[in-house]
Amino acid sequence: MRIDVNQCAQLLKDNDNILILTHAHPDGDTLGCGFALCRALMKLGKICAVINSDVIPKKYNYLFDDIAPIRFKPGYVVAVDVATPNLLGDLNGQYHIDLCIDHHSTNTEYADNLLLEDTPAACEIMYDVIKALDVEIDSKMAGCLYTGLTTDTGCFRYASTTAKTYRAAADLIELGADNGTINRVMFETKTKTYARLERMALESMEFFENERVAVITVTQDMYKKTGSNEQETEALAPLTRQVEGVEIGITIREKIDGTCKASLRTFETVNAAELARSFGGGGHNQAAACRFDCGVAEAKAKLVEKCGELLK
Repeated sequence: MRIDVNQCAQLLKDNDNILILTHAHPDGDTLGCGFALCRALMKLGKICAVINSDVIPKKYNYLFDDIAPIRFKPGYVVAVDVATPNLLGDLNGQYHIDLCIDHHSTNTEYADNLLLEDTPAACEIMYDVIKALDVEIDSKMAGCLYTGLTTDTGCFRYASTTAKTYRAAADLIELGADNGTINRVMFETKTKTYARLERMALESMEFFENERVAVITVTQDMYKKTGSNEQETEALAPLTRQVEGVEIGITIREKIDGTCKASLRTFETVNAAELARSFGGGGHNQAAACRFDCGVAEAKAKLVEKCGELLK
């Protein structure tokens, strides 16, 4: 059932022992949402926690480094920035999800659903939810929310960014979000292992369809050679779209079991979500993802073929 911000806030007020689920391969928006909501609920005196199926990259530690982990039996389960339960990774199927707060047009509406598809970041929705909870936003909470805004808008560069997004960001800075440090950590700081991986990934770049499609491939062997891992690959996907003339950028990451995941980036001429849906995935108009139960070479061939159809 679709609900609005006030109904969402009331459901959160009416429940306790709240478990917050964030999507696998976590990014700044799902984590910012989860820990901002957790902090708000804690201020209301509720028992709550945030979990993820994967190891959270160290660069996000500031979102939760002062929150002590607790164990409890969940009485109410909330998914944030999760378009479909299969994006929860190993958490999929372990919980009945009562509430979803999301902004993806591909959301499958699997719970009471606060869904605002035209919002560039789920944290922008969460900002309104927390205000509706009548919770005072402190600097830590502001930092969580700002993290989601800046990461899902590419540091406010993407066309999806709206005037409302800028106003929310300004509010959060006034409330104590350390925008300079957050932006530096998210966009300007690279580990040495990631730097080595990025070099190899760029060397793997191939072009198709009259160089309108760029494909980067990241293999398990590349992780071994660089000392990197999948948690460090978040910054690779935008690189494909930075090449002049490229309309579709694809980053294919090989999984340990030989299957793979593709991150898709496009400009306004091509709908990334439509491309992802062709393979059971989803996302936004210019940023989406999908999984393949096959190897990298087969996944690449399928994606390039579909890109050719979309670019005709």
